[in-house]
Amino acid sequence: MAINITGEMRDLLNNALAEGFPCILGTASKDGVPQISMKGSVAVFEDDTLCYWERAKRSALENVGDNPNVVIFYRNPGKRINWRIQGIAAIHESGEIRDRVLSLTPQAELDRDPDLAGLAVLVKVNRITELSGNVLQER
Repeated sequence: MAINITGEMRDLLNNALAEGFPCILGTASKDGVPQISMKGSVAVFEDDTLCYWERAKRSALENVGDNPNVVIFYRNPGKRINWRIQGIAAIHESGEIRDRVLSLTPQAELDRDPDLAGLAVLVKVNRITELSGNVLQER
């Protein structure tokens, strides 16, 4: 089975911050210590890849550098949607990918990074599940 982020998923994820449902990123350190972070910039980069603008450059960035296995959680209670999106993250400090992720980042997030000193992170999606464990898509 392949990953193909649907139109509904794309719309919900790309508008998550504006609609008041920012995504949560789960990472783990090289020693396995878990960490969660709010990421208001999560967007669909390609049909099988999400992205986000990493402006904080703290533990989540360090964890992704040490352990690229991540989970992005999207919850919209009004629509009764709870997605766990698991994948492999890659950091892009400069270049075309960084520029494209920057262009997908909501203005509210860019306003918090006025010097645009952030980094782009791509997440190649391997699995999308509901909280029930039901697998919606899997690579």
